[in-house]
Formats: sequence, structure tokens, C-alpha cells
Amino acid sequence: MAFGRTSLGSSAGGGGRAMGAGAQRPLSDINVTPLVDVMLVLLVIFIITAPLMASSIKLDLPQTDAGQPNDAPKFVSLSVDASGKVFLNDQAVTDEELATRLEKAAADNKDTEVQLRADQTVPYGKVVALMGIANKAGLSRIGFVTEAEPPKKPGS
Repeated sequence: MAFGRTSLGSSAGGGGRAMGAGAQRPLSDINVTPLVDVMLVLLVIFIITAPLMASSIKLDLPQTDAGQPNDAPKFVSLSVDASGKVFLNDQAVTDEELATRLEKAAADNKDTEVQLRADQTVPYGKVVALMGIANKAGLSRIGFVTEAEPPKKPGS
């Protein structure tokens, strides 16, 4: 009788390795599709509910003269050209007229702002004198209006 020889190598029936011949390798990438789906659903919910949250409580508030809505801040425009001529709200005025009109503006509203525009050739003393007139009239909020420099070109 002849004995047949058998091979002891890898057998198709399983054996020594945990991963068989048909097994897939584990994925190293995370599937973000479900995350994106959930985020889009939440975005739609927030877009729909945000306007409702702003005015969800309806109230019938009492009316009074004391609770006036805030008016836009009031200001007067004070300009000085290169020749030293003074303009208040684009109308030429003398120093006496300027003082009178600024006092009236201060009487109307103490928080009135003076927006001072002066040509760059106007002497500093003239600008300081106008600031003094405004301050004496009762207006202490003075803003200096300037122009932005044009952007420099690269390589200049």
C-alpha cells in the first residue's frame, strides 16, 4: 500500500491566520457623510427657528412720553476753508453768528457733536479758536473729520 503524501502548508479551510483569504482590510478613513447630513439638518432648523425666537413674546406695552426712542446722535458741521472762511452746516457765518447758532444747538441738545473740518493749510490757532467758541457755547463733543490716505501701490 502506498501512502499518499499530504502537504502541510496553508490550507484553504482556515487555520493559523485571523484574516482569511477573502477578508477585507480595515478602513482607516472616517465616513463623514452622516456628520454632514446631521449638520445640514441642524442648520435648516436654526434658520427656520431664529426669526421666531426674536419676537416670540407678544406684549402690549404701555405708552408714555418719557420713553421716547433714541434719536440718532445730532451733530453740526463746522468747516474752515483754506482762506480761513468759516461755514456752519455749509453756510458761511461770522464768529458772532457762529457763537449764537452753536449756543442754540447746545440749548436744543447738550450732546450735540461738532464735526470740525479744516483745510490742512489753516493755521492751528484758527482751529483752536473755533474749538473755544464751540466749548464756550456749551458743546464739548468735538470730532475732527479727516480723509483716509489713498492706498499705496506695491513697489512704490
